[in-house]
Amino acid sequence: MSKENMLGTKPIPKLLLQFGLPSVISMLVNSIYNLVDQIFIGQRVGYLGNAATSVTFPFVTISLALSLMISVGTAANVGLNLGRKDQERANRTLGNGFCLALCVGTLLLIVGQILLIPMLKLFGATEVVLPYAIKYARIYILGIPLTTIGIMLNDEIRADGNPSYTMRSMIIGAVINIVFDYIFVFPMNLGVQGAAVATIMGQFATMVLGFLYLPKLRTLHFDRRNMKLDPEIVKDIVLLGFSSFITQVSMLFMQIVLNRQAVRYGAMTKYGSEIPLTVFGIVMKVNQIMTSIILGITTGSQPVFSYNYGARKYGRVRDLVKVCMIVTTIVGTIGTICLQVFPQQIISIFGQEDELYNEFAVMAMRNMTFLIFILGVQMTASVYFQAVGKPRGSVLISLSRTILFMIPLLFILPHFIGVKGIMFAFPGADLAAVILCTTLLVREIKDLNRRIAAGEAAV
Repeated sequence: MSKENMLGTKPIPKLLLQFGLPSVISMLVNSIYNLVDQIFIGQRVGYLGNAATSVTFPFVTISLALSLMISVGTAANVGLNLGRKDQERANRTLGNGFCLALCVGTLLLIVGQILLIPMLKLFGATEVVLPYAIKYARIYILGIPLTTIGIMLNDEIRADGNPSYTMRSMIIGAVINIVFDYIFVFPMNLGVQGAAVATIMGQFATMVLGFLYLPKLRTLHFDRRNMKLDPEIVKDIVLLGFSSFITQVSMLFMQIVLNRQAVRYGAMTKYGSEIPLTVFGIVMKVNQIMTSIILGITTGSQPVFSYNYGARKYGRVRDLVKVCMIVTTIVGTIGTICLQVFPQQIISIFGQEDELYNEFAVMAMRNMTFLIFILGVQMTASVYFQAVGKPRGSVLISLSRTILFMIPLLFILPHFIGVKGIMFAFPGADLAAVILCTTLLVREIKDLNRRIAAGEAAV
């Protein structure tokens, strides 16, 4: 069957498996890049090297924010246009999205190199951590254009109906990263700089594989003439991708607040400043692995949502919402159990430290992650509103967890219960955000049912 017929006719569970599984693997691989750096650095350099990657991580978030705004916005518009049978506009959207990714990646590279040291200090680097962070970040930033272009190409390949190719390109990049991480960090003893170079090599491989796919596009056609920016198309891309941008930007602010609060309140305890700074960074990365699985499932559903909503097949859209929520909740529950039962074993992957470090790490892991199983509701809602062309709903959801709930709790709770308040801010924000998202999704389901009953849905 053609891609269009498949998205509009194939059973929803099979479509979610076909598009969701490669997307999960791709998301996991994307998360592994920085995680692998931390594992090798922790084993060789120690926890100060890991602290350096923690204060560098906001650079990753900034590039990811703009990359996802462009790539997700482009993919959602491509899917909607294909559903409406507007092939010409779908092709122009692809070209405009690629041009935006190229420009943004280059700009981030320039700004990051110029403002590196003041930005690292803003992100929470102490005088002890700063030398390690400069060595790592100076090299890592060179790969930002590779990241923005690679993410853009992979999302559009997925929108073209070939998520398995995206998965393979990400896996190849990750394998290259892991192999050279080991070579550079251990035999060559290049420390944090070697880990950064290995990351760039993996990103470059993924980007090249994306370029190699362009002549093989099935339902889209890439033409350099379509790279000439059209203000109307750019506006559509930004509108539907803005919630992804807001999600990551809010994560950036949260990371800055988290790092600075860790230094401040950690100094008041027996653990000192560097242990909380390092541990919170590690827990965030482990948490990202779990959320990447859930986000991969929902992101994989995006082309299916977009096509069926554009084709007015509202019953299929409604069914997909329900299936996504069930599957993500099951996966989240399994992940939560693992994090609660095996915190010490997970922490030890990042290096063997003293008893004081391990005590804090286990406490943080358990307290910060015990409500991860409910995150599927928020992620399903966010992807749904993006995919069906309702940016206001997706922006509200993107703002809710971090800006509306997490950051205020990071300031309020430590004032009363010290460093533990930083930990409890995470489940508190998760619960509040899910209540909001459930309310919005219930309203959307009712609207879909109304449209179906009124005969507005296509047969």
